[in-house]
Amino acid sequence: MSLRDAVLANLKKITDPVSGQDIVSAGIVRALNVEGENVRFVLEIDPKLAEMYKPVQSAAEKAAQMVAGVAKVSALMTAHSDKAPPDLKPRPKAAPQGPQPVPGVDRIVAVASGKGGVGKSTVSANLACALAAEGRRVGLLDADVYGPSQPRMLGVSGRPASPDGKTILPLRNHGVTMMSMGLMTNEGQAVVWRGPMLMGALQQMMNQVQWGGLDVLIVDLPPGTGDVQLTLSQKFAVDGAIIVSTPQDVALIDARKGIDMFRQLKTPILGMIENMSTHICSNCGHEEHVFGHGGVAAEAEKLGVPLLGEIPLHLDIRVAADGGVPIVVSKPESPQAEAFRRIARDLIAKGQA
Repeated sequence: MSLRDAVLANLKKITDPVSGQDIVSAGIVRALNVEGENVRFVLEIDPKLAEMYKPVQSAAEKAAQMVAGVAKVSALMTAHSDKAPPDLKPRPKAAPQGPQPVPGVDRIVAVASGKGGVGKSTVSANLACALAAEGRRVGLLDADVYGPSQPRMLGVSGRPASPDGKTILPLRNHGVTMMSMGLMTNEGQAVVWRGPMLMGALQQMMNQVQWGGLDVLIVDLPPGTGDVQLTLSQKFAVDGAIIVSTPQDVALIDARKGIDMFRQLKTPILGMIENMSTHICSNCGHEEHVFGHGGVAAEAEKLGVPLLGEIPLHLDIRVAADGGVPIVVSKPESPQAEAFRRIARDLIAKGQA
């Protein structure tokens, strides 16, 4: 007879107080395991009868211990439960969550362009500073993960702190609270990410940054109609988008695609801005339309969206941006700064910023 059989034989000598059978035949002894000289088993009982079965547990341990060759016995009592069979009926799917607001942020305004090189980031930086100059509480998120430029344009450097390893404390300059992937990487270091990582980074910068109380959060988007634009509009309650373009036809072709994308995503178009609209010679005052003129105004009328303003092509705007002090801050009385201030005042008057 095996050691297991000998243990079972001794356990059969103990009577179940409820059924009157021996505890093995009554099905109370479960999971009997013999490993060398060690014996383990479970007494599965009704939890209401735990006190009644304590003597049975003690007797079972002694009975097993009496078998020759057994050195150690472990007998546990566990409660059985009459679980209902699993419900295999199809459950109604949870309603998909729509775009969510960012805590503390009243409005989210995206600044986008169909193609790169039209000055979208310069417009974003100056518009943010112009809104701040008008007394608004402004945040600026540099969502161009692959080509972040806002740290340079706003004159911000250093790594954002994280007091708890989760919350990110943004940096601030010129009255604008700012966050950018450019602050998280070394200068000149490329961000080599696939789409899911890109989308995750955007959601972290939106949700985990301690923005505080903002009247408006400007989101400087990368050019095109890709993952970042899609994630922003689907995950967050974007109040409107501003499309930046130069007057030339090549830029306007892509600007139309950007507007069509936002319309498909049900994001309101606040208007278009014509950047690099007119160049006035600083020596002779001659007005020259390097990239054409009026193309954005005509396109805006054709598409049924407002023309928010025309920003001149001027050296001071570029120099100010490269120097980390946008033209709105460095030369607030200049005609170039006034072009941005007019757009900011118009957005505030319409309740859009």
